[in-house]
Amino acid sequence: MAIATTVRLQSYLDTFSALQASTERQPVWLRALRERAFAQFCGTGFPTTHVEDWRFTNVAPIAQTAFQRAQQGPQNVSLRDVEAFGLARAACRLVFVNGRFAAALSSNGHLPSALQAGPLAEKIIGDGPSLEPHLGRYLNIGRDPFCALNTALFEDGAYVQIRQGGVIEEPIHLLFVSTAEGAPAMNHPRNLIVAGANAQATFIEEYVSLNGAALFCNSATELVAGDGAVISHYRIERENTHAFDISTLRIQQGRSASVMSHSLLMGGGLVRNNVHPVLAGEGGECIINGLFMGSGRQHLDNYMLVEHVSPHCGSRQFYNGILDGHSHGVFHGRIIVHKDAQKTDAKQTNRNLLLSDHAQIDTKPQLEIYADDVKCTHGATIGQMEESALFYLRSRGIDEGSARRILLLAFANECLDRMKEPVARAHVEKLIHRRLQQLARPEETPAAGESARQAVAQNWGEAL
Repeated sequence: MAIATTVRLQSYLDTFSALQASTERQPVWLRALRERAFAQFCGTGFPTTHVEDWRFTNVAPIAQTAFQRAQQGPQNVSLRDVEAFGLARAACRLVFVNGRFAAALSSNGHLPSALQAGPLAEKIIGDGPSLEPHLGRYLNIGRDPFCALNTALFEDGAYVQIRQGGVIEEPIHLLFVSTAEGAPAMNHPRNLIVAGANAQATFIEEYVSLNGAALFCNSATELVAGDGAVISHYRIERENTHAFDISTLRIQQGRSASVMSHSLLMGGGLVRNNVHPVLAGEGGECIINGLFMGSGRQHLDNYMLVEHVSPHCGSRQFYNGILDGHSHGVFHGRIIVHKDAQKTDAKQTNRNLLLSDHAQIDTKPQLEIYADDVKCTHGATIGQMEESALFYLRSRGIDEGSARRILLLAFANECLDRMKEPVARAHVEKLIHRRLQQLARPEETPAAGESARQAVAQNWGEAL
């Protein structure tokens, strides 16, 4: 890893110093955690393409930009601005603007008795000791500089707790809105979700932006699924094409816990989606399901790390990519089976559809097995739209745009069909249909912004 320039690190140092001075009421253990995380980040800097986990993604555009702490607060966004991102039904909605809780835009006043949901910053001040067993315990700040940076600089985020045996019928919606004016701005949302034993719930974590300004959103979520819990987590990213979006979902699963992680990536200029479940309890199950759709010069990177620690656990990874224009997609799926994880059953599949001769995909399925009684498979495919199928539909009187949309929807439905929660599925399905409407007519797809073009061009070594 290369150390970022002194000038660029200074902006992060200024932000860190200001946050430490303004959060004097935070617990001693949290201050120490932040200091360790920032020291770790300063010692390593941003990752380069020489690091194996980042070999396909060049984050130099982030490292070379002097991002400033986002100053605009919730008062800069109205209820009308966020209405377009609402769900048909939700148990509650927590809205964060530039990483800070917006009470006026949220609806968490009448929660089910088994559910506690609110801003993490408020929980830290009011009941900090109760967070110590979980907050920062699972995220690996030594392995990922962006996780270290988030731990050092986060101001707020969502705290959600579901009591043992609690069943939350409707989704819990966490909406993160980024907006910036003038200088490039950054925010670092941090979420902690703790589901007790045998709890059941669905979470929709959604990231949007309100204008086309350059911004850097570096989010991290720690999700703890207790013994026997059944949890579905959706992450939806649809920011503007000047946005740099780095996210990490770290899942800790107990005995017989079942977790489904769904990702939908549609926006952003440079996007990195990290999903890291650890099946720590015997008999756990995890499904990682995702769809990424790029056009213009978007760069969409998906890094999946599944750790099997205990025996008799199963995991499945299913990721589909649709890429048009000069977009660049990455799938790096890694499964680690530890020596005590006998009877592991793991599988990963990556399928990609390239709609343009200039679109690019790098796919790297990877297995590391240290046990001798396991069943593990992996595979990846790359192809183009089937011309014979397109011809067949057109011969039946269907115009080319509609025919392309039908075929693209059939490909996307492989991921959509794994989403079982009605409200969440309907929300995602609407977004997918809207995006495929654009991809079915490439000439109508807006080109990505200059910042995104530069970000991807540096990955490919193009002359800018």
